[in-house]
Amino acid sequence: MNTLHVRVRWSLVLLAALILPILAACGGAPQSGGTTASPSPSAPAASAAPESPPASPSAAPSASAEPSPSEAASPSAAPAAGGRGAGETLRLLWWQAPTILNFHLGQGTKDSDASRLILEPLAAIGPDGTPVPVLAEEIPTVDNGGIAQDLTTVTWKLKKGVKWSDGTDFTADDVAFTYSYCADEKTACTTSTAFQGVKSVEAVDPSTVKITWEAPNPNPYQMFVSTTGQIIQKKQFENCVGEKASTDSACQQANNAPIGTGPYKLREFKPGDAVSYDINENYRDADKPFFKSVEMKGGGDATSAARAVFQTGDTDYAWNLQVEAPVLDQLLSGGKGDFLTIPGSSVERIAINRTNPDPALGDKRSEPDQPHPFLSDLKVRQALGMAIDRKAVAALYPPGAGPTCEIITTAPYVDPSQLYGGIHKCEPDIEGAKKLLDEAGWTVGADGIREKGGVKMSVLYQTTVNPLRQKEQALVKAAWEQLGVAVELKSVDAGVFFSTDAGNPDTFGHFYADVQMYTNNYEQPDPTNYLCGWTTAQIAQRSNQWQLNNNERYSNPDYDKLCEQLRTETDEAKRKEIVLQMNDIIVEDVVVIPLVARPQVASGKSKNLQGVELTPWDSEVWNIADWTMSQ
Repeated sequence: MNTLHVRVRWSLVLLAALILPILAACGGAPQSGGTTASPSPSAPAASAAPESPPASPSAAPSASAEPSPSEAASPSAAPAAGGRGAGETLRLLWWQAPTILNFHLGQGTKDSDASRLILEPLAAIGPDGTPVPVLAEEIPTVDNGGIAQDLTTVTWKLKKGVKWSDGTDFTADDVAFTYSYCADEKTACTTSTAFQGVKSVEAVDPSTVKITWEAPNPNPYQMFVSTTGQIIQKKQFENCVGEKASTDSACQQANNAPIGTGPYKLREFKPGDAVSYDINENYRDADKPFFKSVEMKGGGDATSAARAVFQTGDTDYAWNLQVEAPVLDQLLSGGKGDFLTIPGSSVERIAINRTNPDPALGDKRSEPDQPHPFLSDLKVRQALGMAIDRKAVAALYPPGAGPTCEIITTAPYVDPSQLYGGIHKCEPDIEGAKKLLDEAGWTVGADGIREKGGVKMSVLYQTTVNPLRQKEQALVKAAWEQLGVAVELKSVDAGVFFSTDAGNPDTFGHFYADVQMYTNNYEQPDPTNYLCGWTTAQIAQRSNQWQLNNNERYSNPDYDKLCEQLRTETDEAKRKEIVLQMNDIIVEDVVVIPLVARPQVASGKSKNLQGVELTPWDSEVWNIADWTMSQ
């Protein structure tokens, strides 16, 4: 493989993603779920960033990319008067509030986005699917000598003169340390799949980092790139490697107040509530960022967020507007904002717990050695998936979403036309599902609930508090009850559900329920890190504080072997074959039940906000240093 092949492959993947069909959606009015709501997260003490001395910023160039076709600028918008700090406060609304600002220990997009204003990767992934330099001087390729011909090493050249917000120098030692931090299994980085398959990471000199892989790596941008690649400061975190990363009080403080190289530095952070940022005086671009400060508020729900940006104008940007289509249309008529969307790899899914979440098990609850009393049975899992009408679920969503039977949703792996019924069949079949349960020996009792060996088939089904998701729950519950399955619904505040609080039983990492529903995606056109998140080594459990990716506790030696093959196979045709095999295993073994292929972005912005550039493969705020506000 040469550089051209690498870039062509990424470009083709992205191009295919961008041509995903836009599927019209429709649905009724929203309603609150009649569910058991978990309390909102408590408000821990706010964290503030340390004082940093002013310093002269370097004049390193910032990333540039083509304008996004998804941004609908107001025709009356006048160009903003540019320059660092020319704007006032930028108001962001992330209704799922961030809970931690060190994303290597974070869960969910909220934590990734909130930390991205402060912490940066060596490269972002732009709208065309190719890496864009951020802290790197250039993107390493075979042609420029950055990638070895045999794909065993990658050498990154760093921008010179970059400062941390405390005024100290950013160097290759910080990059090498970030690897060491997450390579330690006891640190339990949620981004750990990006740091696997590495022989060494060496700081060759202050501005050069060399990665040596254990074997030829067909994805040279696996590490230090996009959302999983944020570089943390060695000076701040060097005493936070291993278990101390989450348990030591000084490290916990650092996790909530990281020093970064990004355009903003922390003023105050209230986990589960809000983040305040000020300009990083040491940011390398003397003319950026435009806004003096940024306020990221959490709380509420997607509908109230949509109202704030489209009708009342109370916010400049509202994230993840997972709102029913008719409601969204009505709110858009307010005329104050534009709806932003771009296709990607996001899939709303129901995850199946392979372990027993029974509270009576105490500390053994949901541990890998405690098999689930009925979800360990393939025919039971197949029956639950077979009963669901995915078209009806997808119809609740705004335009851009559609039903899917697959967990991989982008070309060249899966053609967009094959997402529903093209590879796997998933039309609802209640009678077929009943037959499977009969074959598995689960008979309907006098109370109408199936049972076997004294075990009742009763399911606790949890997700986040969101009117649209509560409607999804209602549809699925009605289908499963037709099978003779008792279903209890539970909705958890998103700030709790997607947190890494090891002491809170309601996080999706604990998965103290039988099934749970949420959306996930792959962060690069290459889905290796995403697919390898279901390996045995990634099982979330008490010993790793429930922080790893495999919260279904799925373990399959054959799947683990495919992950290792995917990490080292350089032939494109064979790589595609492996990706499809892994997709087939996840779908056919019903590790999860894919429901809806969602757009990567479904957010709203003020008509006066300019410079927002969407990419399917990175944070929505990846270029926030370029955002401005018209008059």
